[in-house]
This record gives sequence, C-alpha cells and structure tokens, in this order.
Amino acid sequence: MVEFKAPKGTHDVLPPASARWQHLVATFAEHAGRAGYGLIQSPMFEDEGVFARVGEGTDVVRKEMYTFTDKGERRLALRPEGTASVARAFVEHHPPVPWKVWYAAPSFRYERAQANRYRQHHQLGLEAVGSADPDLDVEVIVLLADFYRAVGLRQVDLVINSIGTRADRTGYIEQLRTFLRRRQGELAPDDQEKVEDHPMRVLDSKRAQSQAVVADAPLLVDALSPDAAAHFERVQAGLVAAGLSPRVEPRLVRGLDYYTHTAFEFQSGALGGAQNTIGGGGRYDGLIQELGGPATPGIGFGTGIERILATCDAEGVFATPDPALSAFVIDTTGGARARDLTLALRRQGIGADRAFGGGGYKSQEKQANRAGAPILITLRPDGYAIRSRDHAAGDLVGRVADVVAEVVDLQPLSKEPS
Repeated sequence: MVEFKAPKGTHDVLPPASARWQHLVATFAEHAGRAGYGLIQSPMFEDEGVFARVGEGTDVVRKEMYTFTDKGERRLALRPEGTASVARAFVEHHPPVPWKVWYAAPSFRYERAQANRYRQHHQLGLEAVGSADPDLDVEVIVLLADFYRAVGLRQVDLVINSIGTRADRTGYIEQLRTFLRRRQGELAPDDQEKVEDHPMRVLDSKRAQSQAVVADAPLLVDALSPDAAAHFERVQAGLVAAGLSPRVEPRLVRGLDYYTHTAFEFQSGALGGAQNTIGGGGRYDGLIQELGGPATPGIGFGTGIERILATCDAEGVFATPDPALSAFVIDTTGGARARDLTLALRRQGIGADRAFGGGGYKSQEKQANRAGAPILITLRPDGYAIRSRDHAAGDLVGRVADVVAEVVDLQPLSKEPS
C-alpha cells in the first residue's frame, strides 16, 4: 500500500504548533493595522508574465519558479513572492493612493530543501504604493522592526543601503561590469553568466566564491546624486529618531532596474551562518510601470514565517500560546448534557470541549488532561462538580458556574468526584 507523505520541501503545521502561527500572523496584522494597512488576498497563481517581467534575470524566475500550462493553454506560475501580485492588483484595480496593504500567504520556489528553507514557504509582507516620501521608507522599516521586537526578538540587526535612482545606476553599472569582466573567471559559475546582462545581481550573490570577488568591487553609494543622497540621509535620520541603529552596508543591492533608493535587510545574530536574513525589502519606484501601470513609487518588504519562528526558537522566545479552551466537560450521564453545556458555554464566549464516544470517567479525564483546559466540569448522575486547575481563573470559574447552573438539570456535588 502506498504511504503518501507531504512533498519534498513542504511540511504540515499541526496543532498546537499552528496556534503559534496564528498568534504570529495576528501580531503582524495588529501592527500593520495600526499603521493603516489593510489585508490583501491575491491569487496563489498568476500569469507567468507577471513574475517573469519583474524578476527577469533572477534565479527565482530562471530556475526556481513553478510554471504550468492550464487546460486553456495559458502559461501560469505559482507565486514565488508577494510584491509582484500586489503590483499587478494595483495596476488592475486602480485604488486611490497611498495604497497600503499587507498579506500572509504561501510562496513557492523550487530550490534545494534545507533547514527552514522550504519549496512552499509562508510570507508576511506589506506594500505601500503611491508616495516617494522617504518618511514612508522609515514607516515601513520601523513597522517590521517593531513587529520583530513584539515577538521577543532582540538579536536582530538592521542593514540598509541606497541604490539611488535609475540614472545614478547607469554609469555605475558600466563601471561594475568592467570590473567583473576582469575577474569573471573567479566568480561562481551561476554568477558568471550574469555579468553582461545583470551585473548588480552578482552583488546579491550569497555564494562565498563570488563574495570574495565583489568585496573589491566599486561602490554604488559613491555614485549617488544629491537628491538620492538626501533621500538616504532622511531615511537614516528617521530610523535613528525611532530608536533603531541601522548599519550601512554598501554592497546590499537590488539588481533589477525598477528598484530605487532604499534597500534593507534584518539579520539575526542568533541564526549564524550566511543564511541569517529573516526579512527585507526596498523601494521599487519603477515596478508598477514595468507591469503596464503609470509611473508610481512604492516600497515594501517580505519576511518568512518559518524563518521568524526558527529565529524565535534560537532566542528562546515566542512560545506556543496556551490552549484557547477554558473548560472541558466530563459527562458520565450519556453525553447529551455535555453536548448542550459545551454549546451554551461557547455561545457565552467561553472556549469549551468534551469527550466524544462515551467512555468512563478515567478515559475522559485523560482527554481533558491532553486538552489542557484550566476548568474541569464533571457531570454525574448524582450531580456536577466544577474544578479549577488554575488559581488565576477565578473570575472565569464564576462565569462557567453561572452557565452550568442554568443549563444542567443536576445539583452541585458536595465533594469533588474522584
């Protein structure tokens, strides 16, 4: 008999671990909502051209994207990241600006599966479209920093850079390409083929062989125009005013033409190694136009849920929350009373569960212990008992007792059942 398992590079998230995911997403939603960002739900797949246009020359598009032809002979792709779908939605629906949205969604990349890197991974992200104000850059970066702090992360460093305007990069790219041509043979094979068409993508490389070469490369920050330099200075001043300590990293870049000005990453000291980035993003003032819309500035970020939780584990923070259940009903009178009581408790806003399928007191008590509810209600033919396993649940015990007294046609027992 075939034993089916989750596909390689994917994983199941089961209770109670899934409660931790819910809490993480809810925390992010709270932070985003306080800054005026609303939830966007975009399709899990798009026309292949959406991602091909915005990611031309990247490994994601050339090697990692899941593509397929549907029954209507349309070429589609599973979403490898969130920004392109948001940009496509902006072009399609013409919302008023500034347009501020957040998302929590799965993304798909066919890459080598390894610890905390999945072929289906899950991202939190947000995008702010319609303003070139550098203070919006500050808002976006600080929001992500505050979110990390809210979940307990402390060993996180902010790394920023400016990649200037498209005009700033024109001369720089020729200078960089000339440098890389001289040392092309020293680059990792996958990076050698980028030298002519996408030389700035080489600066993005995480391959040690290429990093040794780009360490000597000319710096884009030295080619910034006065306006771009002023934008970057305003961003840095805003971050410092917010209590952050950004570190300028001149080799942090985004290699595609529509990226401009601010680029940033958050790196974890708790993870160690080269794969220590837990989130990042940047300004993309040419992306909307690339997808057929009007020239419209924007900025955003993405941060992986799996990577965040791995970082929390490394720091020993953001534990799985306590169960949502407040009460568990053990019923040795046939089950109908437990059915009616749990429903009444839930309708009063009290989390409640029960054992199903009958069974004696001991077997039902085992289920109650697994559920972890702080209040145990026992229904027996000769009466009922309410027991609290948490002294802090005093007020809640009173609410539960009121519901039990109203719903259950039994008298309270003088002593607890054993």
